[in-house]
Amino acid sequence: MQSKEILYERDGRIARITLNRPKKLNAITDDMPRQLSAAVAQANEDDAVHVIVLSGAGRAFCSGYDLAIYAETPRPTIGSQNMPWDPMIDYQMMYGNTQHFMSLWRSYKPVICKVHGFAVAGGSDIALCCDNIVMADDAKIGYPPARIWGCPTTAMWVYRVGAERAKRLLLTGDLIDGREAARIGLVSEAVPVDKLDETVERLAHRMAGVPKNQLMMNKLMVNQAYANMGLETTQMLATLFDGITRHTPEGVAFKARVEEVGFKQAVKERDSGEPI
Repeated sequence: MQSKEILYERDGRIARITLNRPKKLNAITDDMPRQLSAAVAQANEDDAVHVIVLSGAGRAFCSGYDLAIYAETPRPTIGSQNMPWDPMIDYQMMYGNTQHFMSLWRSYKPVICKVHGFAVAGGSDIALCCDNIVMADDAKIGYPPARIWGCPTTAMWVYRVGAERAKRLLLTGDLIDGREAARIGLVSEAVPVDKLDETVERLAHRMAGVPKNQLMMNKLMVNQAYANMGLETTQMLATLFDGITRHTPEGVAFKARVEEVGFKQAVKERDSGEPI
């Protein structure tokens, strides 16, 4: 497959999937999650592929959902209904996106995510669904919508770093750099940005030398442990809460502020640390 927002190519035993909205820092659109899971499916159907590398074109991996589409557009719009709202309409939409992101987690072929620039908000959801993440040491990762207007639907923070650190990050919405992310075990490794490509290539080729059945069995074994810990149930709750955050009094007020001053200014105010 090939599309405007997701690029796919195969290089020997390695499938390369690239988020391709560089002028928008690869911000997520309504169709991008579907295109992403289609690319993952293509890699899984290709018997030559042993490993997948996921990256972002341009200056960042992914800046999250495109708030020019979802927040600046007046109600009713995707993810922001007129009141009273129907939680199940929102759930159906967002759970669909979550499952598209989770195609990376469910992929029979291991997925290495290469992060430069930013992996924030919904972009962190995508990255954290991958099996291994290699970050530039100055790249930033986090979930600022935890301050208002979001709950991470994949819920991967708690499964990767445990309750204490997940709460520290999600109760503040703070970003951390690649060095800190590697230190706390959120990602596999952080390296200088000029070493990022080389490091990812070395890891990808190392995995690509392993038989596909061995890769598949070991990945399934690890993933099953997370399933036994209730990952799917946690994601259902997180996705319901995500819809609620966009329809609380504070969420509605944030949406109105975005419509008034634009999402960049509204996000700057949200993340400033001033009381909301």
